[in-house]
Amino acid sequence: MFAKLALAALLSAAALPAMAAECETTIEGNDAMQFNVKEITVDKSCEKYTVHLKHVGKLPKAAMGHNWVLTKQADMQATATDGMAAGADNDYLKPDDDRILAHTDLIGGGEETSVTFDVSKLNAGEDYAYFCSFPGHWAVMKGSLKVSG
Repeated sequence: MFAKLALAALLSAAALPAMAAECETTIEGNDAMQFNVKEITVDKSCEKYTVHLKHVGKLPKAAMGHNWVLTKQADMQATATDGMAAGADNDYLKPDDDRILAHTDLIGGGEETSVTFDVSKLNAGEDYAYFCSFPGHWAVMKGSLKVSG
């Protein structure tokens, strides 16, 4: 009897992580201007969400830098355009831009960075976009973010 209870408890405990919401993801950017993840779904039960960005290429930041920038879909192009004008010293992001909901630092080949943001500031049903703001990258290095629940 005890063995069955112990087994049942063990199996229940093992199932718990599968039911818990994933509140982080890892995205890779490469020297071919590609993200390996095209869509992220954030569970509304997450208080915070973390995006880990890994640059798996070899080129330096000045030649092929990548970052991860989150905006509303409608703000993506204008935010990217303003970011180009802001220049490399600002990681191609306009300083104090209210349209930017979250962003990582700009990194080069072999580097990693991350950003954690407050999920309560996002709305289920809203269309969010993420992209790399390095000049010319946002048109192909992009994806969508949705909030579930």
